[in-house]
Amino acid sequence: MIVFPAMDLRDGKCVRLYQGEFSKSEVVGENPLDVALSFKKSGAEYIHMVDLDGALNGEVKNLNIISEVIKAVNIPVELGGGIRNMKTVDMLIGVGVSRVILGTAALKDMDFVKQAVKKYGEKIAVGIDAKNEKVAVNGWINVSDVDYIDFAKRMESIGVKTIIFTDISKDGTLQGPNLEQLGRIEESVSCNIIASGGIKSVEDLKNIKNMGVYGAITGKAIYSGNIDLKEAIDFCR
Repeated sequence: MIVFPAMDLRDGKCVRLYQGEFSKSEVVGENPLDVALSFKKSGAEYIHMVDLDGALNGEVKNLNIISEVIKAVNIPVELGGGIRNMKTVDMLIGVGVSRVILGTAALKDMDFVKQAVKKYGEKIAVGIDAKNEKVAVNGWINVSDVDYIDFAKRMESIGVKTIIFTDISKDGTLQGPNLEQLGRIEESVSCNIIASGGIKSVEDLKNIKNMGVYGAITGKAIYSGNIDLKEAIDFCR
């Protein structure tokens, strides 16, 4: 299983949110480049990045930092947040993003997802952020009436190979992941599932790995010292 250390960017800094609340953001790294390089030093095989300003505004806002990190670390980076059209996807693939994550756009514009998957295949992932099993959009501000499993099956049917699943109620809480919902999505589709939200310990990663899940994202647990990234990566390999 791949461990994805997470970097959430806001106003050019690394922050962590609590349950997706932008009003509850905490700066955990003034210099994203230093944070990314520390991930690389710990043996990270892949970095998960989110442009929170982009998620709120509907367009990528931290492109310079994202480009800088990609060049400096020389390991794959996946990115989500504010990616709503093919022009943005083309631009991000062009600067070296290894996997582009579509969120809000995937729910609102199915044709866009189809177009992106047709052009870039496995370089396109979809983020499914759920609150009470319903898909949330626009930086988690609005919750739709679409069931997260139904949505995952829809994405699978159009050729999406990777889904990042987040239970918003768990995100940034260090309360442990929602293994029940994670298990349901893992069993329901053949896509690679990346677990996100609430991971607080290597024990949580062990539980996720035992479910046969492809990957897990951890952010707050690294920054708070609850998880030693090198230890976690070595264990999950």
